[in-house]
Amino acid sequence: MRFCVFGFLSFLLIISPVSAWFFPNSTAIPPSLRNTTRVFWDAFSKFTGCHHGQNVDGLNRIKKYFQRFGYIPETFSGNFTDDFDDILKSAVELYQKNFRLNVTGELDALTIKHIVIPRCGNPDVVNGTSLMHGERRRKTFEVNFSPGGRRPRFHSVKRYTLFPGEPRWPSDRRDLTYAFDPRNPLTEEVKSVFSRAFGRWSEVTELNFTKIESFSTADITIGFYTGDHGDGEPFDGVLGTLAHAFSPPSGKFHLDADENWVVSGDLDSFLSVTAAVDLESVAVHEIGHLLGLGHSSVEESIMYPTITTGRRKVDLTNDDVEGIQYLYGANPNFNGTSPPSTATTRQRDTFGFGAAWRIDGSSRLTIFSLLLSTVGFFLWFSP
Repeated sequence: MRFCVFGFLSFLLIISPVSAWFFPNSTAIPPSLRNTTRVFWDAFSKFTGCHHGQNVDGLNRIKKYFQRFGYIPETFSGNFTDDFDDILKSAVELYQKNFRLNVTGELDALTIKHIVIPRCGNPDVVNGTSLMHGERRRKTFEVNFSPGGRRPRFHSVKRYTLFPGEPRWPSDRRDLTYAFDPRNPLTEEVKSVFSRAFGRWSEVTELNFTKIESFSTADITIGFYTGDHGDGEPFDGVLGTLAHAFSPPSGKFHLDADENWVVSGDLDSFLSVTAAVDLESVAVHEIGHLLGLGHSSVEESIMYPTITTGRRKVDLTNDDVEGIQYLYGANPNFNGTSPPSTATTRQRDTFGFGAAWRIDGSSRLTIFSLLLSTVGFFLWFSP
């Protein structure tokens, strides 16, 4: 009997739905979570100043980081040493070039500082080719200052990038559906964040997005997960990798459930919380990937790979707009300078924020685990 009860409790724990941490604003985050120590990421600081030819204990972790984002080929998996070799030097140089840092090939202070910034889980380099330095598209236009005057030519360079092969949703699919993993107990407030994020892209293109309930039939599927969740791109806990999304027409959009996701709030207080991540900022970025945009080397762009904690970044830049319109054309209601003031009914949910609330999946699982252990202990030693 004791084994049946213990097995039943274990089964309940295994199938327990995946939950995430959500807060209406940064002040609602408990003090114990506001400045979470990132042991793994903070440990990278000891590599500051490392350069070619050195052997430093733990340097293999830096190599694994660079491989995760494409800077070191997968063929080197399992052969990482603590040597600062030619492979690592080349990876550092490309990383510095991608993020417009001083290209030294060394792990200087600015490079290490940038490495530990939370970021998107999508790679910057694919098959040896940087997605952050794609083909530069030049646009030429003329301005006539007087009836008989010369027309000087001006050039603007487009820095947006696309996935290899320029994948996009088919031309006969401009009305896309999205759904949330039913194992995630999300509130309407959280779902509305994604509605706003989708709306920012549909405001400038001919794409429309509609939320449906059927997770199995939706074009785009959204879910919060922890650790290894089956797609070969495991999450790493608080901060580090925040989310990732796959190029069209996959439609898979995954977020790290261990983050302290802020739904909305006062940015002044938000800035003081080092473990807070703005949900809409990350959602807008990942939707760009879902639609076919790669990472940009322009820091102001939505498609820039990293975002510092406490920052809200949801407005599309000119490059973001030009990139998505290159793929799907322009929304006829878009005036070319700023998005329309309203979105369609399908893109907007009405809601109101009440008191502070939280879906605390981690605590729930912890409490359940303690309960499981206690019951198991009692059953094991009972006569």
